[in-house]
Amino acid sequence: MATEDKPSVKSSSSIVPCFLFVELVIMAGTVLLAYYFEYTDTFPVHVQGFFCYDKTFSKPYPGPDDTSKIPPVLIYSLVTAIPTLTILVGELCAFFTKAEGTQEKTIVTADCCYFNPLLRRIIRFLGVYAFGLFTTTIFANAGQVVTGNQTPHFLSACRPNYTALGCQSTMQYITERRACTGNPLAVMSARKSFPSKDAALSVFSAVYTVMYVTLVFKTKGTRLTKPTISLTLLCLAMIVGVVRVAEYRNHWADVLAGFFTGGSIAVFLVTCVINNFQQMQPSPPPPRPYRPESVLGMPMVTLPCVESPLENIPHSPPPPHLTTPTFNHSNRL
Repeated sequence: MATEDKPSVKSSSSIVPCFLFVELVIMAGTVLLAYYFEYTDTFPVHVQGFFCYDKTFSKPYPGPDDTSKIPPVLIYSLVTAIPTLTILVGELCAFFTKAEGTQEKTIVTADCCYFNPLLRRIIRFLGVYAFGLFTTTIFANAGQVVTGNQTPHFLSACRPNYTALGCQSTMQYITERRACTGNPLAVMSARKSFPSKDAALSVFSAVYTVMYVTLVFKTKGTRLTKPTISLTLLCLAMIVGVVRVAEYRNHWADVLAGFFTGGSIAVFLVTCVINNFQQMQPSPPPPRPYRPESVLGMPMVTLPCVESPLENIPHSPPPPHLTTPTFNHSNRL
């Protein structure tokens, strides 16, 4: 009967200082950077020009983002609640059912306190997920600020005075910074199109949760549970991008770039940072030196090599009567 492997206890004096002075500092810096990108003018948006009467940017103004069919508040609520509930339920089920690959082989404790393995896994996975959310926000906002690409409804929000700008043809390019007469907030929002932040956040959340469901959930007896959950989450993320395009808030290229940004960050964090939600395997012990054994399983005795004294006797030439005579054919009669 196989015995159950019990986790070993390892004391670490660096886990608490690293968490307080390294990881929390990095997390706080990421949150502050995302805040400055989102709610301040610290990073000004690059102002691009436009062609007169450009039909690409003349779509109807859909209104503020809060009037969308999928407003940002709903997106932020879903990308926060769905992965959190999924990870909590998955970790609780794996802990009580003792699923293989999810149990900690080494319980790390600090000098001051004891860390429960279940709590450690939950904090690790949710902490990395929160870091990825803010990182995705920074990437999307940085791309919007640097490029300054206009939305499909840019000219409807800008309301340029073509007569005052002297527009005579559609090939005339306007670079005047004060060309817009519309609401400054709407104009500034219309200059942030590439990549789509909502698409990036939705795909990051969906891919991270789908990888967790696929790698951690153990559904014995059914093969369609995990694919159904995964495809539903991915479908919801795709709907966000489709709605952004249908409401003329983003171009298809903006949505695809957002999908690529969010998906890439999620895959990188899952595979390279948290090891596919699995416990790190300890390194194998070094191989033992090979020793030859006999047929009976007993180790063979290695005898020293002794040089024979007969090998050191110098070789003398053979006597003349034993040598083979040689005939000289040139002395024939």
